[in-house]
Amino acid sequence: QVQLVESGGGLVQAGGSLRLSCAASGRTLSWYFMGWFRQAPGKEREFVAAITRSGGNTYYADSLKGRFTISRDNAENTVYLQMNSLKPEDTAVYYCAARLGGSSYYTTIPEYSYWGQGTQVTVSS
Repeated sequence: QVQLVESGGGLVQAGGSLRLSCAASGRTLSWYFMGWFRQAPGKEREFVAAITRSGGNTYYADSLKGRFTISRDNAENTVYLQMNSLKPEDTAVYYCAARLGGSSYYTTIPEYSYWGQGTQVTVSS
């Protein structure tokens, strides 16, 4: 069991940057593969980024490559999502997710067992 709490969301102008944080408690974060998902109003939750236990490998949704960067600091039990060149279509609630065990990266909702409450990101035109 691991508890995840996202923070860092807010309102930014198009072209701006934002850094989201996901703080974990209950278990050592290094045991988990981590991911970020987002859900825009009226749409299904979609994959954003994933990272392996040590942070040595990352994976991104094709449309977000080059703009978003996922990283982790296991000593601080925190995962980050750096978002640059933000667009209005990036507006969504962003969720942190964790999976115990595995050998690669994971990009779908059923592959994750634990979720945070989400943090709102709003990008204005």
